[in-house]
Amino acid sequence: MARFNTRLTRPRVTSPVKSTGRTAPNHQGAGGQLRDGRSELFLLAVANFVSQETFHEDGEGRDTRFATLVRTLAVEDPEWTAGLLSWLRREGQMRSASVVGAAEYVKARLDAGATGGPSNRQVVDSVLLRADEPGELLGYWTSRYGRAVPKPVKRGIADAVRRLYHGKALLKYDTASKGYRFGDVLNLVHAAPDPAKPRQGDLFRYALDRRHHPEDAVPPVSSRTLTAHRALMDLPVTERRAVVTGPDGADRLAAAGMTWEAVAGWLQGAMDATAWEAVIPSMGAMALVRNLRNFDEAGVSDEVAAGVAARISDPAAVAASRQFPFRYLAAYQHAPSLRWSYPLERALGHSLGNVPALPGRTLILVDRSGSMWSPLSDRSLLSCADAAAVFGAALALRAAEGDLVEFGTSSAAVGFRRGESVLKILDRFGSLGGTNTVEAVRRHYRGHDRVLIVTDEQASFTHYGDATEGVPADVPVYTWNLAGYRVGHAASGSENRHTFGGLSDAAFRMVPLLEAGRSADWPWND
Repeated sequence: MARFNTRLTRPRVTSPVKSTGRTAPNHQGAGGQLRDGRSELFLLAVANFVSQETFHEDGEGRDTRFATLVRTLAVEDPEWTAGLLSWLRREGQMRSASVVGAAEYVKARLDAGATGGPSNRQVVDSVLLRADEPGELLGYWTSRYGRAVPKPVKRGIADAVRRLYHGKALLKYDTASKGYRFGDVLNLVHAAPDPAKPRQGDLFRYALDRRHHPEDAVPPVSSRTLTAHRALMDLPVTERRAVVTGPDGADRLAAAGMTWEAVAGWLQGAMDATAWEAVIPSMGAMALVRNLRNFDEAGVSDEVAAGVAARISDPAAVAASRQFPFRYLAAYQHAPSLRWSYPLERALGHSLGNVPALPGRTLILVDRSGSMWSPLSDRSLLSCADAAAVFGAALALRAAEGDLVEFGTSSAAVGFRRGESVLKILDRFGSLGGTNTVEAVRRHYRGHDRVLIVTDEQASFTHYGDATEGVPADVPVYTWNLAGYRVGHAASGSENRHTFGGLSDAAFRMVPLLEAGRSADWPWND
């Protein structure tokens, strides 16, 4: 008689976020599962806007936990930690957390005298992808550890500076509001020009002059952008509006590297429709998304608006912008004109390209409890509850048979129609108090093929066991943690219990992988 080779045989699969078997109370006082250090750091990192308070943790405590985990694992597991930090800045889209993580990685390894693994210099260089980030890392290091900057940090920053510093970057990021200007960075890290870029030496000298002798600083003739910018800045204020309204106004502003913020200050007057229409062609896709309300208030023409709509909803532009899906939700909620609704709906759909079309019956539970209403960051009015609803609605629309449920103290089905707008479905979600995850699972699970729970995992106390015990052991349960708290609501990492994290849709790639019988690894090892 066959015992193992039957039609029901499935490979045993695992996923990387693993519980240890140890328990601890969560922030609600209920029992929860502790995870190993790598799992805890990963879930915190992908949700950690530095210094951001959450419902259950203040910003300082959250940052301390993050730094402690990085420092420990930098010594114990440098390969894994370096991989996390590089991935976090790129695919994870978390700028501040990766910069802080790199600094703490280097500090811990220098203090421990650790050798082997990725070099400290490489780790620093790997997290600096934008021209303002070398100054950000220096700012963090010196505010925390003093002005003595070790050689690996200097050399990693110098490597990044050679990649990132150019004329347009200098105009955009080398501003008086920064504690470390480009010239300060160059002085501190002793960055030499890239031999492959013969004109970079001129740029570096100009950056130093701008910082230390601004009255004598002359842009290098080798930089068309900087010389064009100086020509515009030298124009009398009374002549500047004529540049904007001229037939080649948009071209002249673009050639001079003028951002919309710079144009607003340069004109020393209101950004009216004409000014916006001159600068719009040189704006990036996400700058356009953030300014839709300003376009409406200034009265930008329908013709120009149509071009903006096409650009912000272009699939390639959405992919290149590498923005979180909820950025488009924020724009939709704050842009007053209906002319942006459909383009933003399309852009949101493109940004959710990793959401799989799951076969069979899927139960999707979206946490709308009180703790989910903390802002995602100090720059956003949107909350974890908003993000959870976006992801839950997208999953339901793609699933062959999806049951969408919101839960808190109580729970209720959220209705939707096939092909309906995600943004319209969001209007049907409410605020539901506590976090009775167990009861929501017990009430709504009806023989589904899988369960997905989008939550912060801070479930209320119950006598019925953990959040997944209402689902048979042979049915997969996927928890998507959006907050990164320490204690989980159920065991994970093996069999049919898996936990993901983050604020983008990238985690969804793991669901079909696991259901195809393939164990999932950390995303930078895929």
